[in-house]
Amino acid sequence: MAGSRSVVLAALVANGAIAVLKFAGFLLTASPSMLSETYHSISDTGNQVLLLVGLRYGSREADRRHPFGYGKAQFFYSFVVSMLLFGIAGWESAKHGYNQLTGGGHEEAHGSIEFLGFVYEPSFGFDPVFVNYAVLLGAIVFEAWAFKKAYAEMSRQMEANDWDGLGEAFRKTSDVTTLTALTEDTIALAGLVFALVGITLTQQTGIEAFDAAAALLIGVMLMGFAIALAWENKRLILGESLPASEEGRLREVVEGWDGVDRVVDFRTVYFGPERVVVTADVEFAPGIPTGDIDERITAIEDALQETNESVRKVYIEPEV
Repeated sequence: MAGSRSVVLAALVANGAIAVLKFAGFLLTASPSMLSETYHSISDTGNQVLLLVGLRYGSREADRRHPFGYGKAQFFYSFVVSMLLFGIAGWESAKHGYNQLTGGGHEEAHGSIEFLGFVYEPSFGFDPVFVNYAVLLGAIVFEAWAFKKAYAEMSRQMEANDWDGLGEAFRKTSDVTTLTALTEDTIALAGLVFALVGITLTQQTGIEAFDAAAALLIGVMLMGFAIALAWENKRLILGESLPASEEGRLREVVEGWDGVDRVVDFRTVYFGPERVVVTADVEFAPGIPTGDIDERITAIEDALQETNESVRKVYIEPEV
């Protein structure tokens, strides 16, 4: 939990600073890709606020209405982030890029762009190319710092769970807060590179379509990752079990226990990041006294929690 919070706070600081830099760059240059990047960073800043709300709400203690705690709140807020903020930022970025490419963004005025219903044209006398370069390079520094924090936390989880790489971590992690922050930082760095390339090509060739195409590409990328993140959050909101390999290890602990004839049923489900509930129907060998069965059940519960630290609750039902 502490690792996730530090990752989100780092991203909040970085994205807030970057949003200010990018908007200043847009005001000085009216670059469409710079405006797209401004939308992107504003949405990322809002994302971090929502993720912090999810972390705080999800840390509440269990009560009568929520006997397994509020851990799933993090799944919900991460889902909101992926669908609303990611989707809005992606749509706005793609729309502005498309309008510029098709002539719907008032390209007839050189160096102007439609913004909030108005045709905006800077008159500050700054060289737009060097302003954009300065802003983008500064943003890359901030974003790389936030990415490093998120990647370090995800690497720790990968090592702890013996995951092969980021692809497996993306599919299996229950820490959607860190996953969302890492995805945001990755997309942000890629978007900055796209914007830098688009601006450079426009400056070298004089063809403004390169800058607009970069904005469109940033938007498409944002919307694509929004769908992927929403899908990953959906599996946990619906109540996903542990990965088969990890669930199999827990089942083997029960099956191999002295006095257990067979496991009739075995289930696991996430009730929050790294919070797993285990239920099992276990058939014990005939002739074992009731008192001994109770002791064995308690020992099995302890062993399951030692095998996987994410296991918080265990319910074992003895079968006749």
